[in-house]
Amino acid sequence: MGGWYCLAGFFSQLKAGLTKTRQNFVEKVEQIFTGYKKIDEELYEELEEVLIRSDVGVNTSMELVERLRKEVKQRKISDPQELTKVLQELIVELLGKEETIAFAERGPSVILVVGVNGVGKTTTIGKLANRFKLDGKRVVLAAGDTFRAAAIDQLEVWGERSGVEVIKQREGADPAAVAYDAVQAAKSREMDVVLVDTAGRLHNKVNLMEELRKVKRVIEREIPGAPHEVLLVLDATTGQNALQQAKLFQEVAGVTGIVLTKLDGTAKGGVVLGIQGETRIPVKWIGIGEGMEDLRPFVPKDFAEALFGSSEEG
Repeated sequence: MGGWYCLAGFFSQLKAGLTKTRQNFVEKVEQIFTGYKKIDEELYEELEEVLIRSDVGVNTSMELVERLRKEVKQRKISDPQELTKVLQELIVELLGKEETIAFAERGPSVILVVGVNGVGKTTTIGKLANRFKLDGKRVVLAAGDTFRAAAIDQLEVWGERSGVEVIKQREGADPAAVAYDAVQAAKSREMDVVLVDTAGRLHNKVNLMEELRKVKRVIEREIPGAPHEVLLVLDATTGQNALQQAKLFQEVAGVTGIVLTKLDGTAKGGVVLGIQGETRIPVKWIGIGEGMEDLRPFVPKDFAEALFGSSEEG
């Protein structure tokens, strides 16, 4: 990715952003490992409890402890002090490999962005537009959240900030019609990426499902194989709530990747593991700050290292 991806600077920023999660999660896990003289059932039970309380989710916590048991047996580990390293390895394994955005081989790539209101969806679209533009791509935005005038206005502000055109209609217009206009504009002007905002109403699952189906149908009719990505934006500070949203949107929208915002300054960063463990949807981008450049591709190995990196180290 271009020169903006300054690894060393980002890693220390990520590490700093994960401080509260590290205190809430890793340091408590390490206290268990240092507090026991031997690896026994009590240790495993206490570990499972800490994982669950750290927003990792019940199923994923049980799965991690089960995997840890196997590794202990296979490697004949008897010293609890050695378990931190093994758990870190298992977490990297659980998070899987780095997965980037899938772009179309030819013609415009259409990325549908979904998520409830208030998670930073419009902001994420603006930051992604900026990223793609820096990578030399020509981008157009579609203001498909037509139920809130504020969402359309906010997207226009981000469009101006990034120097990217926003295709919109009046408030209350059909979101599928906005998506259609944006795709047509992208095709006729030979744009590379169309980012489509969508409404984040959750009170009626059936309506949301129908609306997203219609938007997808219209897009696919114009560009076979589109949308190329359905990105779900989740707010890390909501912990278990984010996990529930991931499950719901996986069901209604066929999500292909997750953008996890507000990871900095929250103690609930463990939810990354729960999302990955329970939905198997890859986390593709993470937000660790307010700035344009604070939205970055998610690298599981870096995340695990930053999470376990002790506070004393530089």
